[in-house]
Amino acid sequence: MTERIDRGACKARVRELLDTAQVSPRKMVALWLGLRAVLSLLNYLGGAMNLFYVFLVALTLMLSLVLDAGFVLYCMAVRRGERAEYLTLFDGFGFAGKVILLTVVKVVLITLWSTLFIIPGLIAFYRYRFALYNLLENPEITVAQAIDMSKRQTQGFKGQIFALDISYLGWVLLSMLPDLVYRQSVQIQVYNIVGASNYWNVQEVMRYVNPNVFGMPWMAWQVLILVWSLVVSMYYLANYECVELDYFDAAKAASGVGEAPVFRPDFISRTDSGDSGASTL
Repeated sequence: MTERIDRGACKARVRELLDTAQVSPRKMVALWLGLRAVLSLLNYLGGAMNLFYVFLVALTLMLSLVLDAGFVLYCMAVRRGERAEYLTLFDGFGFAGKVILLTVVKVVLITLWSTLFIIPGLIAFYRYRFALYNLLENPEITVAQAIDMSKRQTQGFKGQIFALDISYLGWVLLSMLPDLVYRQSVQIQVYNIVGASNYWNVQEVMRYVNPNVFGMPWMAWQVLILVWSLVVSMYYLANYECVELDYFDAAKAASGVGEAPVFRPDFISRTDSGDSGASTL
């Protein structure tokens, strides 16, 4: 048996909660994504593929992971009614090694499961979903303990977490709209060039692709894509993260694994779990 979460009630409660946050969640999202954009720009300025470029990409990726952990810590503090300053984004640097190692281990495990088929990889993705939350709640635990706790917590909740992700799909697609328009326009050019010339060499085809789309130069499109994504994300990312933390609390309450829940979301029914017999890897 598992508890069915009322997703609508969770979202409504989180909206009210974020309205009371002492540090604006929209400004925090803007700062977080702005810093990530700066890190991405450093990759772009890194130049051609060489050892320094590989090092720069690895460094900026690790910094991004720690900033992501800082944003989760901010959301955790908001849910506890605590004041989380903008510097909370950097709190993850206190245990950055564990955050990075946890991500590496998760990627390896999910990749290994994905080699079997798409479905096992997808199940593994949701099986380890709460591992970072466990680590951030208690940085003293090991990466292996955080992963094991997540495996037990997500039993019976994977389908509900998947449904939660789907419920935000409209926001995700909206944030990607200019990027999708630009890519589709370039792709149409590629199809037309290939059809007219029978060129299949990628480098040869790209020589004839016009990076200016609808009269806007490539750089203007990149700025539009970045700004649009940032603005749209300000309206949903904090809500999404806090609602997922509600699911985390529900999973802890149901499994008895982890710290005491901050909130216990309203449940509308109790149903049989369909994934409790999943592999324990």
